[in-house]
Amino acid sequence: MENLIILLILAVIVGSILVYLYKAKKRGESCIGCPYAKQCASKGKCDRREKDRNQ
Repeated sequence: MENLIILLILAVIVGSILVYLYKAKKRGESCIGCPYAKQCASKGKCDRREKDRNQ
């Protein structure tokens, strides 16, 4: 019974992560989790990270 509860909790956590990722991609964020995700001009590569590294 305890194992079932743990598995259900893990399934809810993983499910909520997947829903968050799906919604973020649907909103058009290219770099999910990046605070500048909607401001990036390039797809798949964050320009902000490159600028921060060079400074």
